[in-house]
Amino acid sequence: MVSSSSRLSLAEKLKALMAGHRGRAHTSRSLSASVDELPGEQPSVSHATIAKLANGSQDNPTVNTIMALCEALGGVPPAHLLPHESYDDLEALLAFEEPLVRRVMILLRGLPPSELQSVIGDLERRRADLGLNRVAASDASEAPGKRQRRRSKDEAARYAADTLEGL
Repeated sequence: MVSSSSRLSLAEKLKALMAGHRGRAHTSRSLSASVDELPGEQPSVSHATIAKLANGSQDNPTVNTIMALCEALGGVPPAHLLPHESYDDLEALLAFEEPLVRRVMILLRGLPPSELQSVIGDLERRRADLGLNRVAASDASEAPGKRQRRRSKDEAARYAADTLEGL
């Protein structure tokens, strides 16, 4: 159920989380039981509903269902299950939940790309000095600024033809 862009579907994200986010794998039944065990007033989410969400036959859960599933999955940011490329990066969303990280992001916004690259290099060296794990190259190497949407095969062919014809 991935659209022509590269974003992940709700089903793909939920299956990945159920496969072992934060160390615990879930079946639809065990996730349903985890929702039922949450403290406070949470909606019950049946294992059948979870299975439908995970296999893509249902893709429009209520906000309460999303909130309960994310809490039962260990505090996953609910935005991760929303359909947008920016929300596919779970590590970035988890980092965003930290107030000091948000402050750094605000300070970085608007800096020229060369300055951003310099700050990234400084942060990578600092992480190494502190003995922290490296951030995956694919996450760190994305060019700053607006992400380009990937073209579908049809769009790419149309673009190539237009370019060759000088349109």
